[in-house]
Amino acid sequence: MLSSPDVMACSRTCSCILGLSLGTTALCAAGTNMVLLFPNWDVTYLLRGLIGKHAMLGSGLWGGGLMILTALLSSGLASLGALICFITSGVALKDGPFCMFDGSPFNQTQAWKYGYPFQDLHNRNYLYDHSLWNSVCLEPSKAVIWHVSFFSTLLCISLLQILLVVIHLINSFLGLFYSICEK
Repeated sequence: MLSSPDVMACSRTCSCILGLSLGTTALCAAGTNMVLLFPNWDVTYLLRGLIGKHAMLGSGLWGGGLMILTALLSSGLASLGALICFITSGVALKDGPFCMFDGSPFNQTQAWKYGYPFQDLHNRNYLYDHSLWNSVCLEPSKAVIWHVSFFSTLLCISLLQILLVVIHLINSFLGLFYSICEK
């Protein structure tokens, strides 16, 4: 029976071999499909439309090549998603919550309106001035606390996700390109 360290070593070895194999076969599939478009290394057949429909379909390019490589590199998409969440959360914290506020100090009319009242505070930062938290936003109640709490949480989570995805990417690329695993 295999012990836990043996199983982990076997799993790591399998991951490295699998990653290297999938990457290599994806590149081979894409290259092979490209060669099919140029019979006898002559571009004339492609330019004249004299290539079979199966070669023109390009399944080796997009199916066996691009889709496999995308699966191997899906961590890149995950990092993009985490980065978008991080940036959006940071901007949301900078702009403040969307809430109903008294717009009269800004436009000299007595009007309650929905918007981002903290965007127009040029000399004060609502994040540090807690006296503004319950006095500016009239509705929903405790809008600032809600906004700051959850966007701060999203900011921290997305930062953690970025870190984890970067670690995963490094690990995947090392396994894919070096295929060096310890026993």
